[in-house]
Amino acid sequence: MAKPMSEDEINDYIICNIEGDCLLAVGDDEMIKIHFHTNTPWKALEYCASLGDIYDIVVENMDRQTNGLHG
Repeated sequence: MAKPMSEDEINDYIICNIEGDCLLAVGDDEMIKIHFHTNTPWKALEYCASLGDIYDIVVENMDRQTNGLHG
């Protein structure tokens, strides 16, 4: 059986290891939803993949959106 996920552990790891801001990590011991602004989304995805399956991935380029382009 997989180890239950902890919002606090995930939050702490991301804050300490991946540069960014606006982090939200909410859920329960089976599923956590993460919202995070970072210039290195692949690092966050790599970490999340190390915890288990990941679903509904959205990566948007906020600089492009600011300039009126699609993310």
